Amino acid sequence: MFENIIGWIIPGIIVLVIIGLVIWAVGLYNRFFSLKNSSEATLGQIRVAMKKRLDMIEQLLGAVKSYAKFEKETFEKVTAMRASVATANPGDLNKVEAESRSIFGRLLAVAENYPDLKTSTTVTSLMDSVKSIEDEISRQRYTYNNISQEFNTMMDTIPSKFIGRMIGLAKLEYLQFEEAIKTPPKIEF
Repeated sequence: MFENIIGWIIPGIIVLVIIGLVIWAVGLYNRFFSLKNSSEATLGQIRVAMKKRLDMIEQLLGAVKSYAKFEKETFEKVTAMRASVATANPGDLNKVEAESRSIFGRLLAVAENYPDLKTSTTVTSLMDSVKSIEDEISRQRYTYNNISQEFNTMMDTIPSKFIGRMIGLAKLEYLQFEEAIKTPPKIEF
């Protein structure tokens, strides 16, 4: 009788180990896709915020236009950037970020040179709004990069690395926006 019980225990333990491994693998799979979906949602929020910022910059350009001669290409650049944000990958968003910061920096420099413009309530309100959106983008970028770090760590560590590769996942790209403009903007009108 004792041999009969042992005959059932060993296969039972093997079945329990297999069930445990399957549950563990499903958990890793679900965690990967939870992080991937979170990163995509956060990237979407960044795109919306960047589009808002570009909309505000475009409005600022309109307000500043009467005080300074902005080249037509500046308006065209902003319009092109707005269109590209919706489908941009993280690398492209890094480029849009740098360009829009440069344009915004030039707008700030123009405002400094025109005291009437600086005191305009419309311009002041728009600049404050852009700065608020900058903070939102910064928070969303921080969240996205944290999610990407966790996802990429799972892709780099064993055993989750094997599950990630088996289901065809690749590491996520980080957003590397500059925190501030490192050189003063050039005023070229």
